[in-house]
Amino acid sequence: MHENEITVVNATENNLKGVSVHIPKKKLTVITGISGSGKSSLVFDTIAAESRRELNETFPSFVQRYLPKYGRPHVDIIENLPVTVIIDQRKLGDNVRSTVGTYTDIYTFLRLLFSRVGKPFIGYSDTFSFNHPQGKCPKCDGLGVYKQIDIHKLVDFNKSLNEDAIDFPTFHPGAWRWKRYAYSRLFDLDKKIKDYSKEELDLFLYSPQVKLIDPSPDWPVTAKFEGIIPRMERSILSTDEGKRHAKRVSEFVFEDICPDCKGTRVNDRVRSCKINGLSIADVSLLPLDKSLDFIRQLNDPLAVDIKAELDKRLSALLDIGLGYLSLSRGTGTLSGGEGQRIKIARNINSALADILYVLDEPSAGLHPHDIMRLKKSLTSLKKRGNTILMVEHNPDLIRTAEYIVDMGPGAGEHGGEIVYQGTLEGLLKTDTFTGKDLREKVGIKEKTRKPIDCIQIEKANYHNLKDLDLQIPLGILTVLCGVAGSGKSSLMEVIQRRLDQPVIAISQKNIGISLRSTPATYMDISDSIRKLFAEENKVSASNFSFNSQGACPECKGKGVIVTEMSFMEDIITPCERCGGTRYNDKVLQYTYKGKNIAQIMDMSISVGIRFFSGQPIVKLLNNLEEVGLDYLHLNQSLSTLSGGELQRLKLASHLDGKGTVYILDEPAGGLHMEDVKKLLLLFNKLVDKGNSVIVAEHNLAVIKQADWLIELGPEGGDSGGKIIFSGTPGDMMQSKDSTTRQYF
Repeated sequence: MHENEITVVNATENNLKGVSVHIPKKKLTVITGISGSGKSSLVFDTIAAESRRELNETFPSFVQRYLPKYGRPHVDIIENLPVTVIIDQRKLGDNVRSTVGTYTDIYTFLRLLFSRVGKPFIGYSDTFSFNHPQGKCPKCDGLGVYKQIDIHKLVDFNKSLNEDAIDFPTFHPGAWRWKRYAYSRLFDLDKKIKDYSKEELDLFLYSPQVKLIDPSPDWPVTAKFEGIIPRMERSILSTDEGKRHAKRVSEFVFEDICPDCKGTRVNDRVRSCKINGLSIADVSLLPLDKSLDFIRQLNDPLAVDIKAELDKRLSALLDIGLGYLSLSRGTGTLSGGEGQRIKIARNINSALADILYVLDEPSAGLHPHDIMRLKKSLTSLKKRGNTILMVEHNPDLIRTAEYIVDMGPGAGEHGGEIVYQGTLEGLLKTDTFTGKDLREKVGIKEKTRKPIDCIQIEKANYHNLKDLDLQIPLGILTVLCGVAGSGKSSLMEVIQRRLDQPVIAISQKNIGISLRSTPATYMDISDSIRKLFAEENKVSASNFSFNSQGACPECKGKGVIVTEMSFMEDIITPCERCGGTRYNDKVLQYTYKGKNIAQIMDMSISVGIRFFSGQPIVKLLNNLEEVGLDYLHLNQSLSTLSGGELQRLKLASHLDGKGTVYILDEPAGGLHMEDVKKLLLLFNKLVDKGNSVIVAEHNLAVIKQADWLIELGPEGGDSGGKIIFSGTPGDMMQSKDSTTRQYF
């Protein structure tokens, strides 16, 4: 065992079959292999998990009581293991007060800059914070957005108060909030709202809190009258009652840019303080590359130290291809790939060395043009004396690696082995899926289909789109391409709004997931399985639900214990009582075909297809196999899936369309080259059945096999939003404007 390498001996976590491997330190190593082959089990569930567990054990026992409890991975030996930092694609958080500026500490330095150099002087650093009483906009409380009530969706103007005009719990006739209007003596209870005079309507809708002069005897002595809109805003929208009725609230409340601060989050006083004509709000709204220009033009001697810190942090974000973002951008709106690249940029400026950085698909959401920038950033991270270990499928990044571990040979139960470890030269000589795919050059589609119809789009100005006029063909496979931030997702939203045909739009953000969501629950497979158990054992089906009577009493059916870490991300660890099965001991005594509910739910989709042969649910399982997800387990939490996997899961529930337009956002994300071939077969099958498929994608194999390409660019953010190419893949080869063409 060599001190210059991390040694793993006999790892059996999840589907790993006694894996032993030597990973060189202070090098860039790629772990690759088809989806479900065991990459994450080796990298995250074994190597990273053991590093975190052992690090926690170095703290005093008193401190350990407040730290998450990591189980010991199933592995005989791990030696020479550095402290590990995981840079994954988990969202940076949906905290509405978190922005790119606050997350990277750039906004902290900007506040310091404006407190020292800005004119007029208005106060110290905290004064410029949108989370501080002195700095935040009072209208939106520093959020930049304001919840507006669509009054006609809350109040039926064709009804009177006695006819249930206000459609919300506690406002119905006889309810206590209804009484505040009925007993006020301000309104005729049988008069329709549309017939109110202007004065009555203003009182009913907008009146601030006032003490009534002559209310009904039933009116509470200390109560004040208040119009329905301020009342909803004060006592419902921002309280637990609003959360309890979230579905109803979402039907009449919409978010709009704050009318007072115009989305800048800070108040007038903060915006009055400027440097070279720009306020801190103005700088935060600029794309990052323009923010850096602003910083570099500063020449005030008081700004020297702060200028260097800001330059360093902004440059790291630009170098990794995020120059199109702004400091004001909410972290909750970023894709997993963008969030991961921000984490990489933040660590590039870290003073720590000899760290093992573990990355999960850092190429996600990146055009080949942006991959070059990512390579430089990873090299910079490595040059600081760190070890880089990444799970990756992108051929460009695999070719960059100094050491490669290829896993397989198949997925799920057919994977879990190392089929090759060594340099790129050796991998190119093997017959593994990765070796063959790296040798193979995907051809350009020659026989492209002809459109059966088209959508005409005129003067599209959504987000960074600039007066776009174009035709979107239907009845074929259309791919939107272009560098990150060029406007692909914005154009997809415009297309969706202009369509008259049935649409199935699947983005990476619109699948509601929780710890309780699994492929079985999402596809409605679990209901059928529970019925089979209920019939076999002559008991209620609710016994076999981990959301009902069958739940483990410790984790309440989640399978994991969530430790809230206050200011850090929550820590999730398997439940020791049920071993992660989610079920209680009583339920596990019942069987179907010799297996209990936990054993069946732990089956992979491919095993389930064989086990349930002849049952109606096999059709749904076959759909999951068709979208390339047969390696997933029925009980796998959807929170463990990548954005691309979640999209394909949703697609699996919509494979029977005809005359439908399918719109997908980077469905090849997280897919090995071999799995991309399966995805292309599925897209072509959908088109051949009479559907249209429109995909935003960076994967070159998908781009080359499209019937029609639309490229946006030339860069991201303000420098994007234009059509720089439209035509077949063959036509793109002749284009002088295309950025993508050079990577063919």
